[in-house]
Amino acid sequence: MKKETQKVTILIAEDDPDDQLLCQDALSKSRSDYAIQFVENGQEVMDYLRNQGSYESLAAAPRPSLIILDLNMPKKDGRQALKEIKSDPKLMSIPVVVLTTSANDLDIKRTYELGVNSYITKPASFEALVQLMETLTKYWLKTVRLPNGAS
Repeated sequence: MKKETQKVTILIAEDDPDDQLLCQDALSKSRSDYAIQFVENGQEVMDYLRNQGSYESLAAAPRPSLIILDLNMPKKDGRQALKEIKSDPKLMSIPVVVLTTSANDLDIKRTYELGVNSYITKPASFEALVQLMETLTKYWLKTVRLPNGAS
C-alpha cells in the first residue's frame, strides 16, 4: 500500500497579479509539481506562516518548504517579513529567496544581514524565469538537506 505524501508547498509573496501569473506559469513550464500558495504582502506572509487570520487552518496554509519573497510590497514589506521569519525559531529554517526587481547594493546587503538564503533580481524574459524557477526548485527542494521540520 502506497503511503500518501503531502505535496511540497512553495509560498510566493508577490503583490503584482501579473508577476504572480508569470511565476505560476514558469513553475508549471519547469515541470515542477508543487503546491503554490500566493500572498500579497508581508503581513499576509506572517499570518500564513503563523496560521493566523484567514490562514488559521493548516490545510489552507501548509508549512512551505520554500518562500519566494518580493521586497517591495504594501502593508509590511519583504524586508520586515524576512526579519520576522529569520528571528522566529519555528520559522527560521525555512529557506527564503528574495526575487525582486531591485539590484540595489544596499537592498542586497541588508537582506543578507537579515538572513536571506538567496537574493535574485527578476529576469527580463519569461524563458529566463522558467529556467530560474527550475533551478530554484531543483536546488532548494531536491538537492540541499535541511533540518527536520524545515520542510
